[in-house]
Amino acid sequence: MPITRRIFLLSGVGLALSACVQDGTEEGIVAEPAGSGLASLTNYSYGARPDEPYPIPAVNLKKLKPKYRRRIVDFPTAEIPGTIIVDTPNRFLYLVLGDGKAMRYGVGIGRDGFTWGGRGRIQYKRAWPRWTPPGEMIARQPELEKYRYGMDPALDNPLGARALYIFQNGQDTLYRLHGTQDAASIGRAVSSGCVRLVNQDIIDLYNRARPGATIIVRQRAGDEAA
Repeated sequence: MPITRRIFLLSGVGLALSACVQDGTEEGIVAEPAGSGLASLTNYSYGARPDEPYPIPAVNLKKLKPKYRRRIVDFPTAEIPGTIIVDTPNRFLYLVLGDGKAMRYGVGIGRDGFTWGGRGRIQYKRAWPRWTPPGEMIARQPELEKYRYGMDPALDNPLGARALYIFQNGQDTLYRLHGTQDAASIGRAVSSGCVRLVNQDIIDLYNRARPGATIIVRQRAGDEAA
């Protein structure tokens, strides 16, 4: 059967069962139990992407905990479909699908002192973006001076394969949703404030999310973004 229909059917099986630096992780998929539809879906979701302008290796699932792998989950909310909600304390990002469901992704977040929270919009999104460190970051890390006017796209570019740009009240917050090759950073507070997903997940989110979508970043359990 066509791959799109095959993956759609496997998604049903899964439902029924339910600024950064690249590391030197080895390639390879750690499979789910043999014979499960979830195993095939996992391999498809986190396999290599050789067709990208900068070929992306498979995610090393030894370093991406099962709870942080992409899946559809129950998620009752009054927010409209297409809304993105970042649950900072639990290290999850939800894309509201409607009918009480959401696509859930594991994320890495900003370490203490480099965080943003509230309600904003995805102003625009970019594939293989250039990365330009803010002046404040260059002041803290003078070795970044060579990137003052931008770093070219590449696997080791801190924004990874895709980036979604967060604005609030028409102003750039300088915070992004972006990709990373460092699977071990998912579930941790390690970045300079941005929300990171493994490259395979940010590509999936990029393909689903629309410019202008509402994004809500909750910094504490029970937060209701203003």
